[in-house]
Amino acid sequence: MPDSKGGKRQNRRGGRQPRIAESVCGERVRVALMEARPAGLTTKQLVTATGLSEYYVRKGLQWIKEKAALENLTPLTWTAKDGYRFPVDVADWIAYERRQFNTELTRITRLITATVGPHATARPDDKGIQLILAQLENIRTTLEILAHGD
Repeated sequence: MPDSKGGKRQNRRGGRQPRIAESVCGERVRVALMEARPAGLTTKQLVTATGLSEYYVRKGLQWIKEKAALENLTPLTWTAKDGYRFPVDVADWIAYERRQFNTELTRITRLITATVGPHATARPDDKGIQLILAQLENIRTTLEILAHGD
């Protein structure tokens, strides 16, 4: 923990607290999720199962998202009901992917309507902003197909 003067993190015995590598955190979290499979685990449950702090559990989840899921061909999903998990059923993967596409669709749509669209309307002769708007509209259309298409 940082001391009150902004010093280095100390453990309970007064020594410096070691940092844990992302890959180590990620492997601990991945193993805990694999052992719980097909059930999921909340962040709090992952803290208990791995012996890591919440910070390191989140670091491990990020590592899984960036590296391990693709390497191990096990997509990581999250729902409020089940927490984080490696689902067995492909339908669960697809449903999660569609929710993620829908989230990104909402973000891109808001970027277009609240920021880029007004800029493009105010500067109709600015070819750069018109090109950006066209590209974002293409992304929006693709995300819409991915989020809602069958």
